[in-house]
Amino acid sequence: MDVKYAVNRSVSVDQFIELLKETTLCKRRPVENKVRMQGMLDNANLIISAWLDEKLVGIARSVTDFYYCCYLSDLAVSASFQNQGIGKALIRQTFSTLKPGCKIFLLSAPQANEYYPKIGFTKHNSAWLMSDVNDLN
Repeated sequence: MDVKYAVNRSVSVDQFIELLKETTLCKRRPVENKVRMQGMLDNANLIISAWLDEKLVGIARSVTDFYYCCYLSDLAVSASFQNQGIGKALIRQTFSTLKPGCKIFLLSAPQANEYYPKIGFTKHNSAWLMSDVNDLN
């Protein structure tokens, strides 16, 4: 299998949605809302993609300043291509675009909580989330 990796290669919203539907991330992403999904692609400033011929089989979608922090907002590999090192390669490719010392952080899907420690991530206990400005006291 000859998977090719690309930095900021154009990914259509349909390809992105199709890939997510082949993963557990589909349950936590607004795949029914193409406008929102397109916005997610358009406003990520770093997308590493994995391709088998013209089929998108993996993606690492990030928002970063390239120097201090990189939020890896989506790491997805099609279920039929998992356990072949594609996820690790996507993370390596992400790191290769960042300046030395820049850290990657992410919020893990429940199903991936066992995966990230195995590949070198350390757990951090001070992540916080606010979903709506109306939650602000």
